[in-house]
Amino acid sequence: MAHNPQGPQGNPDPAGSTQMFRAFVDEAPQGRQQQAAASSGPRIGLILGVVVGIVIVAGVAWLALK
Repeated sequence: MAHNPQGPQGNPDPAGSTQMFRAFVDEAPQGRQQQAAASSGPRIGLILGVVVGIVIVAGVAWLALK
């Protein structure tokens, strides 16, 4: 085993870093799923706002040209 001068002194437990890595890998997809769910809400509101705005502008134009 190679000597790591920056590592802790004594006999480090190699399973500790493996457990930390697995915890990091397991948590990453959960965060992505939450972001995807959270970002879909504002998109729906934006789309509805644009549609309502177009309907209002079309209604005003129809009344003005009538």
